[in-house]
Amino acid sequence: MAKTTSALSRLPLFEALAESRNVLIAGAGGGFDVFAGLPLMLALGAMGKRVRLANLSFTYLGGTDATPLDPVLYEVRPNTRGEDRYFPERALSQWLDARGEDPSVFAFEKVGVRPLRAAYERLVEWFAIDAIVLVDGGTDILMRGDEAGLGTPAEDMVSLAAVATLSVPTKLVACIGFGVDTFHGVSHGNFLENVAHLSASGGFLGAFSVLPSMPEGEAFLDAVAFAKRLTPLRPSIVNGSIAAAVEGRFGDVQFTDRTSGSELFISPLMSMYWSFQLDAVAKRSLYLPALEGTEDIFEVAARIEAFRGGVQRRPRVPIPH
Repeated sequence: MAKTTSALSRLPLFEALAESRNVLIAGAGGGFDVFAGLPLMLALGAMGKRVRLANLSFTYLGGTDATPLDPVLYEVRPNTRGEDRYFPERALSQWLDARGEDPSVFAFEKVGVRPLRAAYERLVEWFAIDAIVLVDGGTDILMRGDEAGLGTPAEDMVSLAAVATLSVPTKLVACIGFGVDTFHGVSHGNFLENVAHLSASGGFLGAFSVLPSMPEGEAFLDAVAFAKRLTPLRPSIVNGSIAAAVEGRFGDVQFTDRTSGSELFISPLMSMYWSFQLDAVAKRSLYLPALEGTEDIFEVAARIEAFRGGVQRRPRVPIPH
């Protein structure tokens, strides 16, 4: 009998990146989102890819001595000074440095689509980037605009809009942290409905879990714990939730005082990456075109609010339990 090649034994996300040489993994929603891309970074590095990390920053970068590379783009290194209470990019740089990895983390100011796209273009040009993976800690980057709740869409959407028109051969979206956006009003039934539509159109690249037995899972847990030690007053709720799920914890797992008073639902679904063709995600968005030409994040938020005021919203889709 002739041998056949198994497609089921391969992950479509990594198949899509097979020919890529220089990959940019970027945190789409800001804050600690770039940490959610670390398992992918390590896996791609093991495949021989050159991976660089970037993040939409919540830190006032002008108050640091990070190296300015573009009007809204900075390079953060382990010894970058400033913002001691909250500086995810520096915490990540220090963790990378301790592991012997390239410690450069590129930070974008929280701006509108036009300047953010220009900053991405600089990175693409300088490092011959041939693949970009936008990583969302959570799942609200998949909200197309008419859902019952959008979560915190401004940062995710400005990143999606900025990257969607770049001339880069491979552009992907990866979400991890299913369930964490409930606090911000996201209906995860709506998310699953969106995934189904993307699957029907060929834009869904499947889902897979990060396990604690994997080197990538072990390193992610270490990175989250490292960052928590550096910023004990403002640890990442999203990555802490994902880490708890990777560890195999379940239910109302409280790991920081920041979540006191809220009931969490940690589950194995939180440790799964959901991956998509970026162009397919952007094409389904109802309001992404309205964000073109924006200069700052406040303009982005205002246009999203205006759109929401005129759209008929889909009902919440309950998940049976």
